[in-house]
Amino acid sequence: MKIIDIRTRVVEWHGPTVPPLPHFCTNPMDLLADVLSGADAMAGFRFHGWLIVEVATDAGHVGIGNAALAPRLTKQTIDLYLKPLLIGADPFDVEFLWQHMYRKTMAFGRKGVGMTAISAVDIALWDILGKATGQPVFRLLGGRTKRTIPVYASRLYSQPLDSLSSEAKKYKEEGYRAMKLRFGWGPADGAAGMQKNVDLVRTVRQVVGDGVDIMADAYMGWNLDYARRMLPLLEPFNLRWLEEPVIPDDLHGYVALKSLGRIPIAGGEHGFTQYEFRDLLEARAVDYIQFDTNRVGGITQARKISAMAESFAVPVVPHAGQMHNYHIVMASLNSPMAEYFPRVDVEVGNELFWYIFDGEPVAKNGAIDLRDDVPGLGLKINEGALGKFTVIE
Repeated sequence: MKIIDIRTRVVEWHGPTVPPLPHFCTNPMDLLADVLSGADAMAGFRFHGWLIVEVATDAGHVGIGNAALAPRLTKQTIDLYLKPLLIGADPFDVEFLWQHMYRKTMAFGRKGVGMTAISAVDIALWDILGKATGQPVFRLLGGRTKRTIPVYASRLYSQPLDSLSSEAKKYKEEGYRAMKLRFGWGPADGAAGMQKNVDLVRTVRQVVGDGVDIMADAYMGWNLDYARRMLPLLEPFNLRWLEEPVIPDDLHGYVALKSLGRIPIAGGEHGFTQYEFRDLLEARAVDYIQFDTNRVGGITQARKISAMAESFAVPVVPHAGQMHNYHIVMASLNSPMAEYFPRVDVEVGNELFWYIFDGEPVAKNGAIDLRDDVPGLGLKINEGALGKFTVIE
């Protein structure tokens, strides 16, 4: 079996969107807010485009991959640099092909857009492997380790406390045993903002009680000093973890916060390849690893990182849910649950995959399942729905 073509399409949403409220979610731009007064600091972290990758073989199998970061640049990287390496290759040589893509783009592609492009292609190759063998991908990775996958509702953006309370109550009634909220204030907002962050966590905890796990996400919007001050304020609410409290390059900041032992620290959403995660693990920098398979290097890297994390007894809970992550979670006993973005109107961009693909599992009573009788990843492109997007070939 040989690869005969690779098709890439960027789809950009042109339908209605929900504008975010002020202090919707902390992010790295917050520290520049004073200079950028009046600008939408969250704009760079909302995205209304997605990349679809289709790898076709001479046996008739078409693997589907995807990427959500910088889709136009990722498309160019695949078209110009990766596609020439793959045409004529055997998709079963997935390890060799990953190494070929990685080493050929070493000078510019080790992280960011370059690795996102490799990830999207690699996911498509694993989809081919599953389809060619008649097996779901999780069976190729080790098989079923759990009857169903517990998922946590991941939304609860910063908003008025009454609506936040209603949203949290809704998730509890739907059967979720875990949920994640976002902070709205950071270092530029001072002590008053710290209390507003505490109000968010207190509100959710009061609604869901002590029998539901709560996680909280700073999305790289804090720094070490601010996070150190926040930890004792948050400690009484028994958070399962505090996510991305500092920027991903601040390894020592992660180490310092984890060493305090007050709240478990999670990170890795913006990490790339096994080498970066080796550093995180050896430095004892995180309590939870959160790579995203369509960023970290695809399934070929995700499975290696998962195995490495297990040897350090650090659980893996991938960022964003979606099928490329669910198959990793299903095949690993070290992954206790997965993130889940409920389907809502287009807001941040995380929800776009619901509009692009068919086959994503819908949560029931706080869990999802993967079918044993659907080979590959189990996704199809909803071509009819792409009419709501601008499609760039």
